[in-house]
Amino acid sequence: MTPASTPWPVVELRQYTLHPGRRDDLVELFEREFVETQEACGMRLFGQFRDLDDTDRFVWLRGFAGMDARAAALGAFYGGPVWKAHRDAANATMIDSDNVLLLRPLRADGGFALDGATRTPVDAPATRARLVVALLWSVPRGDADVAARLERDVAAWIADADAAPLASFVSEHAPNTFPALPVRENEHVLACFAAFDDDAHWRRHRDALAAIAPVPLQTLRLAATARSLLR
Repeated sequence: MTPASTPWPVVELRQYTLHPGRRDDLVELFEREFVETQEACGMRLFGQFRDLDDTDRFVWLRGFAGMDARAAALGAFYGGPVWKAHRDAANATMIDSDNVLLLRPLRADGGFALDGATRTPVDAPATRARLVVALLWSVPRGDADVAARLERDVAAWIADADAAPLASFVSEHAPNTFPALPVRENEHVLACFAAFDDDAHWRRHRDALAAIAPVPLQTLRLAATARSLLR
């Protein structure tokens, strides 16, 4: 049977550097004003996170049905009334919002599987969340076998650790269809996401990763916000 393809084959991994002490301000604004309103414009918000290794970093992920759909969705949102009403408050929290990787699933069925996932209402108590870990490696562009082999090794490590695989992506090199929002265009990465029960679970198994894979370009330990679907 052919694996089902994801409805969101274009994904942005966005890492924002914020002014000291402003992360909770942005999270509160974002979760109140920018979740359903972005999805109403034709995109999917997978997750919002606090970076556990950087108190001034906010990380989030959103998906699109394709590059043309991305242009239309972003144009609708950033040209619309909600962003215009709240952009000054959002931008006031940020030092840099251009650290963005444009990604596509490594395999047709390799994206985030969130069918049936529900998001808590605004101001509702947060439900229990696992630790989401994102592992990024620089891999050669044009040599899909390198990324595929590395991903297989990482998938085996995730299984051995009794963690949950979430998704695997590589860089999407199609031209940026919304140039008002820059992306990191000259890099080729493999990005693997997994969920661990908690930080202790991750720490028990992280050394085993070093035995089977190169040192990642970046490791993100991510704590889901209250309204993150990925958790």
